[in-house]
Amino acid sequence: MNVYAASKLRNVALIGHGTSGKTSLAEALVFAAQGSKRRGSVADGNTISDFDPEEIKRQISINTSVVPCEWKGFKVNVLDTPGYFDFVGEVMASLQSVEGAVSVLCAASGLEVGAELTWEHAENFGVAQMVFINKMDRENANFAKTLEQLQNQFGNTVVPLQLPIGAADTFKGLVDLVTMKAYVFENGKAAEQPIPDELAGEAEEARAVLVEAAASADDELTMKFLEDEPLTEEEIVHGLRLAVKERSVIPVLVGSALKDIGVTQLLDAITAYMPSAEDARVTATNANGDEIEVVPGETPGLVARVFKTLADPYVGRMTMFRVYSGTVKSDSTVYNVTRGREERVGQLFFLRGKEQIQTDAVGPGDIGVIAKLQETQTGDSLTTRDQALSLPGLELPSPTVTMAARPMEKGDEDKVFTGLTKLIEEDPTLHLERHPVTGENLVSGLGELHLEVMSARLQKKFGANVELAVPRVPYKETLRKKAHAEYRHKKQTGGRGQYGHVIIDIEPLYDGEFEFVDKIFGGAVPKQYIPAVEKGIRETMEEGVLAGYPVTNVRVTLLDGSYHSVDSSEMAFKLAASMAFKKAFMEADPVLLEPIVNMEILVPEAFMGDVMSDLNKKRGRILGMEPAGKMQRIRAQVPQAEVFRYGVDLRSITQGRGTFTAEFAAYEEVPANIQQKVIEEAKNERAS
Repeated sequence: MNVYAASKLRNVALIGHGTSGKTSLAEALVFAAQGSKRRGSVADGNTISDFDPEEIKRQISINTSVVPCEWKGFKVNVLDTPGYFDFVGEVMASLQSVEGAVSVLCAASGLEVGAELTWEHAENFGVAQMVFINKMDRENANFAKTLEQLQNQFGNTVVPLQLPIGAADTFKGLVDLVTMKAYVFENGKAAEQPIPDELAGEAEEARAVLVEAAASADDELTMKFLEDEPLTEEEIVHGLRLAVKERSVIPVLVGSALKDIGVTQLLDAITAYMPSAEDARVTATNANGDEIEVVPGETPGLVARVFKTLADPYVGRMTMFRVYSGTVKSDSTVYNVTRGREERVGQLFFLRGKEQIQTDAVGPGDIGVIAKLQETQTGDSLTTRDQALSLPGLELPSPTVTMAARPMEKGDEDKVFTGLTKLIEEDPTLHLERHPVTGENLVSGLGELHLEVMSARLQKKFGANVELAVPRVPYKETLRKKAHAEYRHKKQTGGRGQYGHVIIDIEPLYDGEFEFVDKIFGGAVPKQYIPAVEKGIRETMEEGVLAGYPVTNVRVTLLDGSYHSVDSSEMAFKLAASMAFKKAFMEADPVLLEPIVNMEILVPEAFMGDVMSDLNKKRGRILGMEPAGKMQRIRAQVPQAEVFRYGVDLRSITQGRGTFTAEFAAYEEVPANIQQKVIEEAKNERAS
C-alpha cells in the first residue's frame, strides 16, 4: 500500500442503525476501489469487515473494522462500526479517531433510533457528517420521506447532494446536483445521461438550495451569490468542502450497496468534501500540564492514540492506533506516556478487515497496527520520552447491565477470572469485579447481547464456560433493639473435655460496623480467651444468622462467663461466643438491609410517564426532575436488586433513547414481605 500525505488521507466511520447496510456498503466501497477481488456478502458470512466468528454466526457487526480504500490518489480509511446499541462503545471510540462520518440509512425504514443516537455522538465529538440513503432498490423505499425525517430532526443543514432516479424496482441511478448530470447504472457500471424530464424541475430547486449552502461557507462566494452571479462547479465544490468541514452542511447521497449504485460517487464525495487528516486538531498535554494543539506536519515528534485492541490467535495482541503527528516506524521504540513505559515496536501493519498489510511506517493522519505490545491498552497515548505529550483518554459509555459469571465446572473460577480480564483488555466497555460480600465475579456490559458475545468468546478463547445469571444481592443483616444471651459450651468425650461459658449483650451500633466491648472483671473469663470470644463473634457475623449475609452495625459487650481450669480452650470459648451471638441476634428484632443506588436517568419527555411508572414498580423513590437540553433528567433512589438489568428495561421503554447512571447510596431495611422471601430462598439454597 502506498504512503499518503495527511492531505490525501480521509478517515471516515460508517455509522447508523443496525441492518441499515453499513457492512455491505464497506464491502462495496473496497470492491469498487479494487481493494478486493471478490464481493462478499453478510448472508454468506464472507465480508471483509465482519470476520469474527460471532459476527458471522449472528450476521451483525460486533467490532469496528478498518477497510482502507485507495481511490484516485487518496487513501480512505473506512471504519465499519456496529449498529446495535450493545456495541456503541466501538462507535464512540471510532468517532474519536476520525474526521468524518457517513450516516447510513435504509430508504425503506427511514430515520431509526440507532441513526439518531450515533448522529448525536458524531456531533458531540465534532465529526463532519454526510448521509448515504442506502437500499433505494428495496420495496417501500422512499427518499423524500427519509429526507423529510432528517430535516425535521436535524434542521436545514441536511441538504441533498444527489436525487434518486426511481425507487424500489424502478431505482436505476441518481442525479448529481453539483454537475447536474444523471447516472444510470447497469451491473454496477454508470452511464452518463441527461436528467430525466420528470426530475428536471425538482433537480433545479434542489440545486439552488445546495448552491446557497455552498456559498454561505465563504465570504467571496456569498457576495457573488448575493449579486446573482452563477457559481462555477469548482466554487460549489470549494464552498461545500468548507461547509462540511464546519458542519454547517450535511450532504445527502443515495444508492444501493448491494447493487453497486452510487458507491463510486460516495467515494468521490468523501475525497472531495470530507475533511482531510491534515485538518485534524487535537489538544495534548505536556509534562508540565500545559495544553498544546497538535497540528499534523507542524507539531514536532510523535503523537498517537490507541483506539482499539484486538486479540489475534496467531499474532497475539494487536494494537490499533491513529497517528496525529509524526511517524511510527517498524523496529523502533515508542513511549507510552499513559503507562510511563517504553514499548518496543516490531513489524507495523495496515489492516483491511483481518488481512495484514505490512508497512515500514505509519505517518501523520493514518491508522496502523502494532503487534505484541506488552503494556499498552485502549485509550493510551504513544509519543517519545523527551516529548511526553498526552492526549485525553477515550470517552466511552458506562455499563448498563450486570450479571454474575458463574463457572459451569467446579474449579474453573480462576480460569474464568483470568479470561474475563483478558477480554476486558480488548473491550474496555466491559467491567469486572469480584464482589467482596457475595464473592461472585460480576461482569457488566452495555446489554445482554454484549454479555452473551463475551461469554461465547470466553469459551472459544480460554475454554471457560460460564453461566450468566442475575447476581446475588449483597444484603446485610442487622438488629433493631438490645438483647441479652448466655451460652455454656460443655462437652465431655472421655478425654479432655470442652468448656466455655459467656454472657453477652448486643445492641445497635449507629456509627460503625462492629464494636467489641470487654467488661470482664475478676478473671471470670481469662484474658487469653477473650480474643477467641471476639473471633467467634466476628466469624459468625461474616456468615450471617438470618439468611447467610454479613451482620453489620452491632456492638457486642462481653459481660461475664466462667471457665474450667482443665477443659477450657480457645476453641471452646469461640464456639460459646458464636452460639451466644446467634441466640441474642434472633431476639434483637433482626432485619435485612439492602443496597440502595442513586440514579440519574435521561429520557425524552414523551417517555417520562412510562419511566416513572416503571421506577415505582421497582420500589423507587423519585427525588426530582429537571430539563437537560432536549431531554428530561429524573433523579431517583432505587433498590439495587431491581436495577441489575435496568439498561434492558430502559431501552425497551424509551426505544433506545434513554440513558442512566447509578452509584451506591446507602443500605436500607428490606420490606417485611420481601425479607421473608429472601430468607426462604436462602434456606432452600443451603438445603440444596
